[in-house]
Amino acid sequence: MPIREQVQVGAYRWGWAAVRKLPAPVAYRLFDRIADGMFRRGGKGVERMRSNYARVRPELDPEELDALVHAGLRSYLRYWCDSFRLPDRSAHELAATVRVVGDGPPRAALDSGQGVVAFLGHLGNWDTVGAWATHHLARVTTVAERLKPEEVFDQFVAYREALGMTILPLTGDTPPFPTLVRTVHAGGLVPLLADRDLTASGVEVTLCGHAARMAGGPAALALATGAPLHPVTVTYEPLPEAEAPAESRTFADRARGALPRRRRPDPSAYRVVLTFGPAVPVPTGGTRAEQITELTQACADYLGETLREHTEDWHMMQRVFVADGIR
Repeated sequence: MPIREQVQVGAYRWGWAAVRKLPAPVAYRLFDRIADGMFRRGGKGVERMRSNYARVRPELDPEELDALVHAGLRSYLRYWCDSFRLPDRSAHELAATVRVVGDGPPRAALDSGQGVVAFLGHLGNWDTVGAWATHHLARVTTVAERLKPEEVFDQFVAYREALGMTILPLTGDTPPFPTLVRTVHAGGLVPLLADRDLTASGVEVTLCGHAARMAGGPAALALATGAPLHPVTVTYEPLPEAEAPAESRTFADRARGALPRRRRPDPSAYRVVLTFGPAVPVPTGGTRAEQITELTQACADYLGETLREHTEDWHMMQRVFVADGIR
């Protein structure tokens, strides 16, 4: 294995082993510092995030855009710190960590035995809501991009399966679509990250006023199964002071029952907001390809509203927009 890949594997193993042992405030501040270093160094991923944010928020001047990118990197590193610490969270802690909006219709469908398909973007922490859903809604079956090195991909699959999710590789194994169809027909929940086309055969839509390519899989799966298709967003919000978790306090504060004393919000005192949008109506006419495009566009429209409001939680460091050369 090349040295670069050995370093990557070692870093992920260290993260899952060591970060879980640190006090929450220490861990999250450490990841804030990593994000700050990424912002100062820049690089290809940071510049791609800046370009994506500039398209979503064209009204920002350069200084405002810099501040937004900095916030986006901190949100991105919060995702990683969350994920490394996630295996230790109980079902009760997950319930306190996630605020859920609009889950009535998908919950009713699942309770009746009907499967549900969800269209997600790379927003907030989708691993946290996957773990929450497995405990509090329905077992999650989803598809994961095959990462390199292979050891990292295997670790991610094992990590997510340990949280209760079923993970199907996008490539390099049996095509996942037939398994997803069977899962939905059996009344399962299938959330799919779809705001970036990984197959070079995606759907061209308009996102925040710009042509973009997204995965047509969620729409195709909903059409193939008759299941409702819900656009879903995942964002962060700071906890109210009174709800800050006890582990974010100093030992002395906990001993006397005092709330944390902070000059700025404690980076560990955030929760995830999971929002289910209304099910997208199935088009009554057109070809199957046209219906997939229309359904995907409706999901892109819903996603775009959240991208403008919570841009910093969109952890997108790859090309999405056609103008950036994606085909």
